[in-house]
Amino acid sequence: MQELEGRFVPLKQVKRREVIRAGTTVEQMVRSIADMIVTGVLLPGEKLDEISLAGRFEVSRTPVREALRELGAMGLVGREPNRSAVVTNVSGTYLHSMFEAMAELEAICARLSAERMTVDERRTLELDHRASARLVRTGAEEDYATYNTEFHSQLYRGAHNDHIFELVTQTRARLAPFRRAQFRLPGRLAKSFSEHDVIVTAIMRADAAAASQAAYSHVAIVSDASIVFAGD
Repeated sequence: MQELEGRFVPLKQVKRREVIRAGTTVEQMVRSIADMIVTGVLLPGEKLDEISLAGRFEVSRTPVREALRELGAMGLVGREPNRSAVVTNVSGTYLHSMFEAMAELEAICARLSAERMTVDERRTLELDHRASARLVRTGAEEDYATYNTEFHSQLYRGAHNDHIFELVTQTRARLAPFRRAQFRLPGRLAKSFSEHDVIVTAIMRADAAAASQAAYSHVAIVSDASIVFAGD
């Protein structure tokens, strides 16, 4: 459902300007639908009809099915045989448990990055971080969210451990809609930048313990900021 003027209306009644035009990728659909679920535009128990979604995004039903499969793997959509997919409820308790695991994994990545990042990797991390200050000043939420994903990916790659990279990216994919949603909260961009700054400073100094603690604290704060979008 879409909330319009304080009331919820069926998906099929949402204005055409909401439609993502032809050429929409599965990834874009997953992100769009996930964001609507996380922010409450689509409510737990609401049906996600393939035909309606195909019309909304102006695509065939094949990419819609793939998007729903991915949303199911993320725990945002449930589906029984021969029945429409429905929005599921993500409890605050379960979301907290995922963020707890994420904090531990990111702490490991930051510690290893402080120890193992090459000179070029450290320089790129620092330069990209400084450049992101412009996004904060202009309040570019979407662009900062995209940068934020890359910032954390740099930490994962900088750990130079393939198995940890696989674990942390899988966990992050499950939490991605909630991590994006945090930037809708007032002042969150500036706070995120400041938290990143502590991580980057520690890595540039090769201070593994400080980098680990800063990354853990950062994800813990993200968890607190994101939990407002979870169900009961």
